[in-house]
Amino acid sequence: MSESGYRRVVVKLSGEALAGAEGFGLHQPVVDRIAEDLVACAGLGIELGVVVGGGNIFRGIEVSARGVSRPTGDTMGMLATVMNCLALEAAITRKGAGARTLSALAMPEVCDLYTRARALRDLAKKRIVLLGAGTGNPFFTTDTTAVLRAAELEAQAVLKATNVDGVYSADPKKDPTAKRYERLTHREALEKDLKVMDSTAFALARENRMPIIVFSMGDPGAIAAVLRGKGRATTVGE
Repeated sequence: MSESGYRRVVVKLSGEALAGAEGFGLHQPVVDRIAEDLVACAGLGIELGVVVGGGNIFRGIEVSARGVSRPTGDTMGMLATVMNCLALEAAITRKGAGARTLSALAMPEVCDLYTRARALRDLAKKRIVLLGAGTGNPFFTTDTTAVLRAAELEAQAVLKATNVDGVYSADPKKDPTAKRYERLTHREALEKDLKVMDSTAFALARENRMPIIVFSMGDPGAIAAVLRGKGRATTVGE
């Protein structure tokens, strides 16, 4: 068990994190660094689920604004998340750890279908479980997916990776007076309309008493540092 006391967590990564400075697609050195970090976390004895966004490849909500229906656009975005999961799975496997991609959309020639029982079996076998295709439904973000899967899999927390070291009262890159929070309740995050996760994700986390730990992926080993209780982060929870 980690120094933070967690035995199982769900890590939420943005698709953009995999693109690195290139801004689009997959930047292999970054993918390898994130995979190494996840393998280090597994080495602490922590069971890991990972939800990855698809914004580095495709944004359904943007294409919907150009005339494609929202359900179709969101489905296309779900396919992008599976591509990212497969890339991470390959990188993790190259580093000698077990990994398994599970998709909320059936694509048997590509990867296994997500079920709670299958994910729990893989976690028990110490595989890093990569959770693709969101919830399998349009209109739900991968933030909501991360909280949903964490609740289903009885995880102790959701680790939300961002480009800043926690939750601020405003964008610290635009407002130098922005206040950084060490701790917030789910209710405070909702009432202050802090844009770290969407309101559906926060509401679901509050209902399930699921802590959300917000941290920066900027430094190598950031995920493991948070789980060791060393990383700089904001905890959103009751």
